[in-house]
Amino acid sequence: MKVLVTGANGFLGSAVVERLLFSTDYFVRCLVRPGSPHFNIDALLYKYPTRCEIVYGSLNNLETCSTCILDIGIVFHLASAKGGAPAEMFQGSSVATKQLLEAIKSSTQKIKLLHCSSFSVYGVAELPKGTTVDENTPLETVPHRRDVYAYSKWHQEKLVRQYAEQFGIPTVILRPGVIYGPGGSPMTPRVGLSLFGVFLFMGGNNIIPLTHAMNCADAFVVAAEHADFNGGAYNVVDDNLLTAREYLKLYRMKVERLRSIRVPYGLLMKISSICEWYFAKSKGQLPEIFTKYKTANMWKGNKFNNSKLKNIGWIPAINTETGVNEYFASLKK
Repeated sequence: MKVLVTGANGFLGSAVVERLLFSTDYFVRCLVRPGSPHFNIDALLYKYPTRCEIVYGSLNNLETCSTCILDIGIVFHLASAKGGAPAEMFQGSSVATKQLLEAIKSSTQKIKLLHCSSFSVYGVAELPKGTTVDENTPLETVPHRRDVYAYSKWHQEKLVRQYAEQFGIPTVILRPGVIYGPGGSPMTPRVGLSLFGVFLFMGGNNIIPLTHAMNCADAFVVAAEHADFNGGAYNVVDDNLLTAREYLKLYRMKVERLRSIRVPYGLLMKISSICEWYFAKSKGQLPEIFTKYKTANMWKGNKFNNSKLKNIGWIPAINTETGVNEYFASLKK
C-alpha cells in the first residue's frame, strides 16, 4: 500500500517516515515544501530507494493535494504551522488542512486519514488541579482565549472532525503531548519561559506529558494498522513521566547551569490578573503575555492517561528518564 506523509521533513514527520519504512512494507510518499531542508528524508530515500519518494508542493494548493493523494491508501497528516503571525499559522494549519480534506472528499478512492492533533485542544483551565486528561476530557470551548498555536490546532482538528462526519472520511486523530528528542526543542513552556535573560520556572511539581519522537512515531504506525478509523482519538503520552522540577534538574545537569527564578502558581495567577488589567486599561497597547485562562491551561497541573492507545497495541519503547537523559547529553554545551 502507498501512504502519504504531509510535513514529512518536520521533527515528527521525519520520525514517522523512518518508522513506516522500518516497521511496515508501505511505499511512503513524502510531501515537502519547495525550498525547505530535508536531509533526514534524503538519508531515508538513499536507504530505501524503492519504497520512498519525495514530492514537492504546498497543501495550500488544491491541485497539489489532489495529485499527492493519487493511489494513496492512508494520509498521515502531520503538516501544521508551529509559529509566525496569526494569519500565517491559520494558513499553514486550517487552510492547508481544508484543501487536503477537499481533495480527499473529491477523490474516487477510499482514503483513510490519520491526523496529528495536540494536547492543546483540551480545555482544562476550569477543571480541578490534578484532573487526569484522557480522550473523554472536554475539548476547548473558548479557543480564542488561548494562544495562537492552541487555537490553530483546535480549529484544524475541528475541520477534520467535520469532514469525517459529513463526508464519511475514515479518520483517526492522534493527540501527542510534548514531543521531545533529537531535532526538537529541549525546553517546553510547561516547564517555564525565558524572559529578559532569566528562566522563569513555572511548572513546579506538575507532570509533563512527554513523548519521545520515536515513541510518538510508533504510535502513528500502530494506529494506522490497528485503529478502527471511525473518528476516534488517541492520546500519545509516554509512561513514567517526569515532573517539571525533575525535567529542569536533568537539563541543568546535562546541558547547562540555567539561571532560573521559581514562580509559584498562585503568584503567576496574580501576575496574570495584573496583565489582564493593564491590557484593558491601556486599550491593548501591550499584548496579554499572561492571562488567568492561559495560565490555568498551561500550569495548573494535570495527570495523563495513555491506556486507550495501549489497548490497540502501542508500547512506548523508550523509557522517559532514559530518553531525556540521552537527549540532554547530546546537547551538552
